[in-house]
Amino acid sequence: MSERDPYSVLGIAKTASQDDIRKAYRKLAKKYHPDLNPGDKKAEEEFKALNQANDLLSDADKRARFDRGEIDASGQERHPGFGGGGFGGGAGGFGGGFGGGFRPGGAGMGGFQEEDLNDLFGGMFGGGARARRAGPRKGADRSFALNVSFLDAVNGATSRVNLPDGATLDVRIPPGMEDGKVLRLRGKGMPGVQGGPAGDALITVTVLPDATFTREGSDLRETLPVDLKTAVLGGPIMVPTPTGTVKMNVPAGSDTGTVLRLRGKGVQAHGSKEAGNLYVRLEVKVGKADPALEAFLKDWTPQEAVGA
Repeated sequence: MSERDPYSVLGIAKTASQDDIRKAYRKLAKKYHPDLNPGDKKAEEEFKALNQANDLLSDADKRARFDRGEIDASGQERHPGFGGGGFGGGAGGFGGGFGGGFRPGGAGMGGFQEEDLNDLFGGMFGGGARARRAGPRKGADRSFALNVSFLDAVNGATSRVNLPDGATLDVRIPPGMEDGKVLRLRGKGMPGVQGGPAGDALITVTVLPDATFTREGSDLRETLPVDLKTAVLGGPIMVPTPTGTVKMNVPAGSDTGTVLRLRGKGVQAHGSKEAGNLYVRLEVKVGKADPALEAFLKDWTPQEAVGA
């Protein structure tokens, strides 16, 4: 089976930028990921083709060599053939069998200088001097897609990637991981060539949305319902945070839209960055009024109305 053109696999033009390649790979990797298509052989093969295409085109050097025809779609060296006519003439041969035979004197063998023949045969049989210089080379990188929960991205965690060959790879997700970022695991790619180092595993992370929290940089936001009594008189409420539920005091006279801050309860501290904050927006819920409240409201006149 012939190798598929990597540009066609990703559905991009040959002029595509690295950002175009990354976006195309992420979109298709989500569609064909084995975890989302259990038992689907066609999706599995497509996912493998996507990884191979991304490995090649996301590496600027490999992409350039492929575009020049030096390597094929799998990243292997191309070995030039003998040309269209072989030894027996025609446009790709030696011009009618060495140009009329071996002739002494002058230009030598039918018009070929000795160095011309060295270059010609060297190109045919594996690149001549260049092939002799080839030594240990780093193995190819492998690309994978990984879905991470919102809380794991905020707090940091260890996730497991299922490899196409059935093996697994544990990936450390640092706190503050952002959607679309690529993690590089050195030495977890394809084996090296002729004793060279192994390639790397490139893990493109997709952070899944959360039903409670949204993120703004290192800060998080959530909306929390609060009953009418607590909103009017103030009091403690329990607030979900990424690291567990904590108690927070609601000031008296709070209203829907009031925003309270919990310091250090956002994205966890990582590297040189401090922990972010959690901003809680209150939403007053009246609920079903009891008879006493109904009676109070019937006889109650708002202060604004008295002043008017």
